Order: sequence, then C-alpha cells, then structure tokens
Amino acid sequence: MKSATRLELQGMSCQHCVRRVRETLESLDGVTVESVDIGSAEIQLEPGTVPMEQVEEALRDAGYAPR
Repeated sequence: MKSATRLELQGMSCQHCVRRVRETLESLDGVTVESVDIGSAEIQLEPGTVPMEQVEEALRDAGYAPR
C-alpha cells in the first residue's frame, strides 16, 4: 500500500518552479505525484522503492529545500 506524504518546500515562487518540482518527483521510481503547488507537494510512495531521503535529495538538487 502506498504511503501519502505532504512535503513543504522552500524556494518555489512561480509556475516554472511547480513544473520543475513535478518533473523531479515524477522522475523517481516509486513516486506518484498527487499535486504540486507553490510551496508544497503531495506524493505517494510505493513501499520498498525510493526512500524519503532520496526524494528530499532530488528536490535539493533541483534547487528546492524540503522543510
């Protein structure tokens, strides 16, 4: 069963940021993106696939800081 997670993100200020975060999250195996808005994202993680630390690292690499 997938686990739902809400991420608060710093550094997002426009629709380009929203698109970048969505693309970053969608590139990770085991992540389903429910929604992305300025300042937050809601995802579902497939158990046993990508750890949350890897999700946060991918977001930091894209220029956004998970809180």
